[in-house]
Amino acid sequence: MRAESLGETGRAWVARLPDLVRELEQLWGVEAGGSLAGGSESLVAEATRADGTEAVLKVGLPGSADLNAEATVYRLASGRGYAKLLAHDPERNALLLERLGMPLSRRCESTGARIRAICRTFDDAWVSAGLDHGLMTGAEKARWLANFIAEQWHALGQPCSAKAKNQALDYAEERAAAFNPEQSVLVHGDAHAENTLIAEDPGADASLRCKFIDPDGLIAEKACDLAPIMRDWSEELLAGNTEALTRARCDLLAELTDVPTRPIWQWGYMERVSTGLVMLAIGQREEARQTLAVADGLAGVAAPE
Repeated sequence: MRAESLGETGRAWVARLPDLVRELEQLWGVEAGGSLAGGSESLVAEATRADGTEAVLKVGLPGSADLNAEATVYRLASGRGYAKLLAHDPERNALLLERLGMPLSRRCESTGARIRAICRTFDDAWVSAGLDHGLMTGAEKARWLANFIAEQWHALGQPCSAKAKNQALDYAEERAAAFNPEQSVLVHGDAHAENTLIAEDPGADASLRCKFIDPDGLIAEKACDLAPIMRDWSEELLAGNTEALTRARCDLLAELTDVPTRPIWQWGYMERVSTGLVMLAIGQREEARQTLAVADGLAGVAAPE
Protein backbone atom coordinates (compact mmCIF):
# COMPACT_ATOMS: atom_id res chain seq x y z
CA MET A 1 0.00 0.00 0.00
CA ARG A 2 0.97 3.63 -0.42
CA ALA A 3 -0.12 4.53 3.12
CA GLU A 4 3.39 5.23 4.37
CA SER A 5 3.94 7.78 1.59
CA LEU A 6 1.14 9.86 3.15
CA GLY A 7 3.00 10.18 6.44
CA GLU A 8 1.06 10.37 9.68
CA THR A 9 -2.31 10.37 7.90
CA GLY A 10 -1.50 7.10 6.17
CA ARG A 11 -0.10 5.47 9.30
CA ALA A 12 -3.17 6.52 11.29
CA TRP A 13 -5.42 4.99 8.64
CA VAL A 14 -3.52 1.68 8.73
CA ALA A 15 -3.79 1.63 12.53
CA ARG A 16 -7.55 2.23 12.30
CA LEU A 17 -8.16 -0.36 9.56
CA PRO A 18 -9.08 -3.24 11.92
CA ASP A 19 -11.74 -1.06 13.56
CA LEU A 20 -12.99 0.14 10.16
CA VAL A 21 -13.36 -3.43 8.95
CA ARG A 22 -15.24 -4.45 12.10
CA GLU A 23 -17.60 -1.47 11.71
CA LEU A 24 -18.29 -2.39 8.09
CA GLU A 25 -18.85 -6.04 9.00
CA GLN A 26 -21.55 -4.96 11.44
CA LEU A 27 -23.03 -2.33 9.12
CA TRP A 28 -23.32 -4.63 6.10
CA GLY A 29 -23.74 -7.99 7.82
CA VAL A 30 -20.62 -9.51 6.30
CA GLU A 31 -17.60 -11.42 7.52
CA ALA A 32 -14.28 -10.19 6.13
CA GLY A 33 -11.66 -12.72 5.05
CA GLY A 34 -8.19 -12.64 3.58
CA SER A 35 -6.72 -9.81 1.58
CA LEU A 36 -6.79 -9.97 -2.21
CA ALA A 37 -4.09 -8.85 -4.63
CA GLY A 38 -4.27 -5.56 -6.48
CA GLY A 39 -4.96 -3.08 -3.71
CA SER A 40 -2.01 -0.66 -3.76
CA GLU A 41 -4.24 2.27 -2.71
CA SER A 42 -6.94 0.33 -0.87
CA LEU A 43 -7.56 -2.62 1.36
CA VAL A 44 -9.24 -5.25 -0.83
CA ALA A 45 -10.47 -8.31 1.02
CA GLU A 46 -12.71 -11.32 0.64
CA ALA A 47 -16.09 -11.04 2.35
CA THR A 48 -19.02 -13.37 2.94
CA ARG A 49 -22.58 -12.05 3.25
CA ALA A 50 -25.14 -13.35 5.73
CA ASP A 51 -26.77 -15.48 3.03
CA GLY A 52 -23.44 -17.12 2.22
CA THR A 53 -22.75 -15.34 -1.07
CA GLU A 54 -19.19 -14.20 -1.70
CA ALA A 55 -18.35 -10.51 -2.03
CA VAL A 56 -15.37 -8.15 -2.02
CA LEU A 57 -14.77 -5.47 0.59
CA LYS A 58 -12.79 -2.43 -0.57
CA VAL A 59 -11.67 0.36 1.77
CA GLY A 60 -9.90 3.30 0.12
CA LEU A 61 -6.79 5.03 1.40
CA PRO A 62 -7.78 8.63 2.24
CA GLY A 63 -6.04 11.25 0.12
CA SER A 64 -5.18 8.65 -2.50
CA ALA A 65 -8.21 6.50 -3.36
CA ASP A 66 -11.53 8.34 -3.20
CA LEU A 67 -14.05 5.60 -3.94
CA ASN A 68 -16.99 7.94 -4.56
CA ALA A 69 -16.28 8.12 -8.31
CA GLU A 70 -16.00 4.32 -8.44
CA ALA A 71 -19.32 3.99 -6.64
CA THR A 72 -20.91 6.37 -9.15
CA VAL A 73 -19.70 4.25 -12.07
CA TYR A 74 -20.95 1.03 -10.48
CA ARG A 75 -24.35 2.61 -9.80
CA LEU A 76 -24.71 3.91 -13.35
CA ALA A 77 -23.70 0.54 -14.79
CA SER A 78 -26.11 -1.41 -12.56
CA GLY A 79 -24.09 -4.59 -12.99
CA ARG A 80 -23.84 -4.30 -16.80
CA GLY A 81 -20.20 -4.81 -17.72
CA TYR A 82 -19.08 -3.91 -14.20
CA ALA A 83 -19.05 -5.66 -10.85
CA LYS A 84 -22.36 -5.16 -9.10
CA LEU A 85 -22.30 -2.60 -6.27
CA LEU A 86 -23.80 -4.13 -3.14
CA ALA A 87 -23.14 -1.29 -0.68
CA HIS A 88 -21.29 2.02 -0.39
CA ASP A 89 -20.29 3.97 2.72
CA PRO A 90 -18.93 7.41 1.72
CA GLU A 91 -17.97 8.28 5.30
CA ARG A 92 -15.68 5.26 5.61
CA ASN A 93 -14.68 5.40 1.91
CA ALA A 94 -15.72 1.79 1.45
CA LEU A 95 -17.45 -0.41 -1.13
CA LEU A 96 -18.96 -3.88 -1.07
CA LEU A 97 -18.90 -5.51 -4.52
CA GLU A 98 -19.94 -8.80 -6.02
CA ARG A 99 -17.15 -11.36 -6.13
CA LEU A 100 -15.93 -12.22 -9.61
CA GLY A 101 -13.38 -14.70 -10.95
CA MET A 102 -9.74 -14.42 -11.93
CA PRO A 103 -8.31 -11.57 -14.02
CA LEU A 104 -8.49 -11.99 -17.78
CA SER A 105 -4.67 -11.82 -17.86
CA ARG A 106 -4.51 -15.15 -16.02
CA ARG A 107 -7.28 -16.82 -18.03
CA CYS A 108 -6.12 -15.95 -21.56
CA GLU A 109 -2.51 -15.99 -22.73
CA SER A 110 -3.22 -14.72 -26.24
CA THR A 111 -3.26 -10.96 -26.76
CA GLY A 112 -5.96 -11.38 -29.39
CA ALA A 113 -8.20 -13.35 -27.03
CA ARG A 114 -7.76 -10.71 -24.34
CA ILE A 115 -8.59 -7.89 -26.74
CA ARG A 116 -11.73 -9.64 -27.94
CA ALA A 117 -12.90 -10.38 -24.40
CA ILE A 118 -12.39 -6.76 -23.31
CA CYS A 119 -14.26 -5.48 -26.37
CA ARG A 120 -17.15 -7.85 -25.70
CA THR A 121 -17.30 -6.42 -22.19
CA PHE A 122 -17.55 -2.91 -23.62
CA ASP A 123 -20.75 -4.02 -25.37
CA ASP A 124 -22.32 -4.23 -21.91
CA ALA A 125 -20.39 -1.46 -20.18
CA TRP A 126 -20.88 1.42 -22.62
CA VAL A 127 -24.15 2.84 -21.33
CA SER A 128 -25.50 6.35 -21.82
CA ALA A 129 -24.94 8.75 -18.94
CA GLY A 130 -25.39 12.50 -18.54
CA LEU A 131 -22.96 15.12 -17.32
CA ASP A 132 -24.61 15.56 -13.92
CA HIS A 133 -22.81 12.76 -12.07
CA GLY A 134 -19.58 14.56 -11.19
CA LEU A 135 -17.39 12.45 -13.49
CA MET A 136 -14.57 13.85 -15.63
CA THR A 137 -15.50 14.47 -19.27
CA GLY A 138 -13.54 13.40 -22.31
CA ALA A 139 -12.56 17.01 -22.96
CA GLU A 140 -11.24 17.38 -19.41
CA LYS A 141 -9.32 14.11 -19.72
CA ALA A 142 -7.68 15.21 -22.97
CA ARG A 143 -6.65 18.55 -21.46
CA TRP A 144 -5.36 16.81 -18.33
CA LEU A 145 -3.24 14.46 -20.44
CA ALA A 146 -1.83 17.38 -22.42
CA ASN A 147 -0.79 19.23 -19.26
CA PHE A 148 0.69 16.10 -17.71
CA ILE A 149 2.68 15.18 -20.82
CA ALA A 150 4.05 18.70 -21.29
CA GLU A 151 5.14 18.99 -17.65
CA GLN A 152 6.57 15.49 -17.21
CA TRP A 153 8.39 15.46 -20.54
CA HIS A 154 10.50 18.37 -19.31
CA ALA A 155 10.74 17.15 -15.70
CA LEU A 156 12.03 13.71 -16.77
CA GLY A 157 14.67 15.04 -19.14
CA GLN A 158 12.84 14.71 -22.46
CA PRO A 159 12.81 10.87 -22.55
CA CYS A 160 11.07 10.70 -25.93
CA SER A 161 11.42 12.92 -28.97
CA ALA A 162 9.93 16.40 -29.10
CA LYS A 163 8.09 15.20 -32.20
CA ALA A 164 6.36 12.46 -30.18
CA LYS A 165 5.50 14.85 -27.36
CA ASN A 166 4.10 17.47 -29.74
CA GLN A 167 2.08 14.87 -31.62
CA ALA A 168 0.45 13.77 -28.35
CA LEU A 169 -0.38 17.39 -27.53
CA ASP A 170 -1.89 17.94 -30.98
CA TYR A 171 -4.04 14.85 -30.59
CA ALA A 172 -5.17 16.00 -27.15
CA GLU A 173 -6.28 19.33 -28.58
CA GLU A 174 -8.26 17.59 -31.34
CA ARG A 175 -9.98 15.14 -28.98
CA ALA A 176 -10.87 17.90 -26.50
CA ALA A 177 -12.46 19.94 -29.29
CA ALA A 178 -14.35 16.89 -30.55
CA PHE A 179 -16.07 16.19 -27.22
CA ASN A 180 -19.82 15.84 -27.68
CA PRO A 181 -21.99 14.91 -24.67
CA GLU A 182 -24.63 13.38 -26.93
CA GLN A 183 -22.09 10.93 -28.38
CA SER A 184 -20.49 10.11 -25.04
CA VAL A 185 -20.97 7.09 -22.81
CA LEU A 186 -19.87 5.86 -19.40
CA VAL A 187 -16.17 5.09 -19.83
CA HIS A 188 -14.00 2.97 -17.54
CA GLY A 189 -10.77 4.82 -18.28
CA ASP A 190 -8.27 2.02 -17.57
CA ALA A 191 -9.80 -1.18 -18.94
CA HIS A 192 -6.82 -3.51 -19.20
CA ALA A 193 -6.55 -7.27 -18.67
CA GLU A 194 -5.95 -6.99 -14.90
CA ASN A 195 -9.08 -4.87 -14.39
CA THR A 196 -11.20 -7.28 -16.42
CA LEU A 197 -12.42 -10.23 -14.33
CA ILE A 198 -14.12 -13.43 -15.40
CA ALA A 199 -17.86 -13.46 -14.68
CA GLU A 200 -18.80 -16.62 -16.60
CA ASP A 201 -16.44 -19.19 -18.16
CA PRO A 202 -18.12 -21.87 -20.30
CA GLY A 203 -14.66 -23.05 -21.38
CA ALA A 204 -14.07 -21.50 -24.80
CA ASP A 205 -12.28 -18.15 -25.07
CA ALA A 206 -14.96 -16.83 -27.42
CA SER A 207 -17.66 -17.50 -24.81
CA LEU A 208 -16.00 -15.77 -21.87
CA ARG A 209 -18.15 -13.19 -20.11
CA CYS A 210 -16.25 -10.58 -18.12
CA LYS A 211 -16.87 -7.56 -15.95
CA PHE A 212 -14.69 -4.56 -15.11
CA ILE A 213 -13.44 -3.39 -11.72
CA ASP A 214 -11.43 -0.36 -10.52
CA PRO A 215 -12.92 2.22 -12.93
CA ASP A 216 -11.54 5.75 -13.18
CA GLY A 217 -14.96 6.83 -14.45
CA LEU A 218 -15.48 9.34 -17.26
CA ILE A 219 -18.17 10.55 -19.62
CA ALA A 220 -16.41 10.40 -22.97
CA GLU A 221 -16.42 9.03 -26.50
CA LYS A 222 -16.00 5.27 -26.77
CA ALA A 223 -12.54 5.55 -28.32
CA CYS A 224 -11.21 6.87 -25.01
CA ASP A 225 -11.80 3.43 -23.49
CA LEU A 226 -9.77 1.72 -26.21
CA ALA A 227 -6.60 3.65 -25.37
CA PRO A 228 -5.17 1.10 -22.88
CA ILE A 229 -5.44 -1.64 -25.52
CA MET A 230 -3.55 0.52 -28.00
CA ARG A 231 -0.98 1.30 -25.29
CA ASP A 232 -0.29 -2.19 -23.95
CA TRP A 233 1.80 -5.08 -25.33
CA SER A 234 4.48 -2.74 -26.69
CA GLU A 235 6.97 -5.59 -27.17
CA GLU A 236 4.66 -7.08 -29.80
CA LEU A 237 4.55 -3.80 -31.70
CA LEU A 238 8.35 -3.55 -31.60
CA ALA A 239 8.84 -7.11 -32.88
CA GLY A 240 8.15 -6.13 -36.50
CA ASN A 241 6.98 -3.15 -38.53
CA THR A 242 5.69 -0.97 -35.69
CA GLU A 243 3.49 1.22 -37.84
CA ALA A 244 1.87 -1.71 -39.65
CA LEU A 245 1.31 -3.67 -36.42
CA THR A 246 -0.17 -0.65 -34.66
CA ARG A 247 -2.50 0.07 -37.58
CA ALA A 248 -3.59 -3.58 -37.57
CA ARG A 249 -4.47 -3.37 -33.88
CA CYS A 250 -6.34 -0.11 -34.43
CA ASP A 251 -8.26 -1.66 -37.32
CA LEU A 252 -9.14 -4.70 -35.19
CA LEU A 253 -10.53 -2.49 -32.43
CA ALA A 254 -12.58 -0.53 -34.94
CA GLU A 255 -13.96 -3.77 -36.36
CA LEU A 256 -14.82 -5.19 -32.92
CA THR A 257 -16.43 -2.02 -31.54
CA ASP A 258 -17.67 -0.08 -34.58
CA VAL A 259 -15.66 2.95 -33.40
CA PRO A 260 -13.80 5.09 -35.99
CA THR A 261 -10.06 4.49 -36.26
CA ARG A 262 -8.91 8.11 -35.97
CA PRO A 263 -10.01 8.73 -32.35
CA ILE A 264 -8.84 5.23 -31.37
CA TRP A 265 -5.37 6.02 -32.74
CA GLN A 266 -5.24 9.45 -31.10
CA TRP A 267 -6.41 8.39 -27.63
CA GLY A 268 -4.05 5.43 -27.78
CA TYR A 269 -1.09 7.62 -28.66
CA MET A 270 -1.81 10.11 -25.87
CA GLU A 271 -2.18 7.26 -23.40
CA ARG A 272 1.06 5.67 -24.60
CA VAL A 273 3.14 8.81 -24.10
CA SER A 274 1.60 9.65 -20.72
CA THR A 275 1.94 6.09 -19.41
CA GLY A 276 5.53 5.85 -20.61
CA LEU A 277 6.31 8.97 -18.59
CA VAL A 278 4.56 7.53 -15.53
CA MET A 279 6.52 4.28 -15.85
CA LEU A 280 9.77 6.19 -16.01
CA ALA A 281 8.86 8.30 -12.98
CA ILE A 282 8.15 5.22 -10.82
CA GLY A 283 11.26 3.33 -11.88
CA GLN A 284 9.85 0.92 -14.49
CA ARG A 285 12.62 1.81 -16.88
CA GLU A 286 12.43 -1.11 -19.33
CA GLU A 287 8.64 -0.86 -19.64
CA ALA A 288 8.99 2.89 -20.15
CA ARG A 289 11.67 2.38 -22.79
CA GLN A 290 9.46 0.03 -24.82
CA THR A 291 6.35 2.17 -24.45
CA LEU A 292 8.10 5.35 -25.54
CA ALA A 293 10.02 3.57 -28.30
CA VAL A 294 6.70 2.78 -29.95
CA ALA A 295 5.66 6.42 -29.54
CA ASP A 296 8.89 7.57 -31.19
CA GLY A 297 8.41 5.02 -33.96
CA LEU A 298 4.96 6.45 -34.68
CA ALA A 299 5.94 10.12 -34.36
CA GLY A 300 5.14 11.83 -37.62
CA VAL A 301 2.91 8.98 -38.78
CA ALA A 302 -0.47 10.36 -39.82
CA ALA A 303 -3.47 9.26 -37.82
CA PRO A 304 -6.17 7.48 -39.86
CA GLU A 305 -8.79 9.75 -41.40
